[in-house]
Amino acid sequence: MADSAFKKIQIQRDDTTFDAYVVGKDDAPGIVVIQEWWGVDFEIKNHAIKISQLEPGFKALIPDLYRGKVGLDTAEAQHLMEGLDWPGAIKDIRASVEWLKANGSKKVGVTGMCMGGALAIASSVLVPEVDAVVGFYGTPSSELADPAQAKAPIQAHFGELDNFVGFSDVTAAKNLEEKLKASGVAHEVHIYSGNGHAFLNRSPEGVSRRKSMGLSDEDEAAVELAWSRFNSWMKHYLA
Repeated sequence: MADSAFKKIQIQRDDTTFDAYVVGKDDAPGIVVIQEWWGVDFEIKNHAIKISQLEPGFKALIPDLYRGKVGLDTAEAQHLMEGLDWPGAIKDIRASVEWLKANGSKKVGVTGMCMGGALAIASSVLVPEVDAVVGFYGTPSSELADPAQAKAPIQAHFGELDNFVGFSDVTAAKNLEEKLKASGVAHEVHIYSGNGHAFLNRSPEGVSRRKSMGLSDEDEAAVELAWSRFNSWMKHYLA
């Protein structure tokens, strides 16, 4: 079971404490891995384990932004995401970055998928301690963060068939690219033809959940390419 790979810790910020799950080599560069709208479930843990095992090795940390809640279907997940205190989530991410830097990671990146992708990109704008960002199929609302004000290098990945309009569809990806050009930070925006939302989710449970949402594309080559681009970006900026 994936859970045994993780060390569960508590991180405090302001007047709140949250759980976080850590996996990987102690003194390795750190990467905060931000959940999808489901919460801290099997798939985000799979991603964190994968990240920890990429060359040259990373220390991955998942902050529990929902404080223990997990959405078991899309209605629950949507309800949890709509109830999220987004500025509070950014503070959780900042506290997570600071924890990694205080515990052996000289440099720290942030990544996330779906809701977490939006928060990862926002962290480049709002969390000065972040050294690099990779976001998957999500963009922040203009109220939360303007990517034209990004400070850390950003790599972003989107599926061409993604139909979450204004959040992770191709138009959102192109808008993000325009904003990142204006920011002057190093950036890459990749669009994967024939792929829908959440195309990285390849565990058996993740595949069946995507199918229940009408997402049937299965493109191992795109998944491999996205992870290799992720690895190159993080290795370059966190070395």
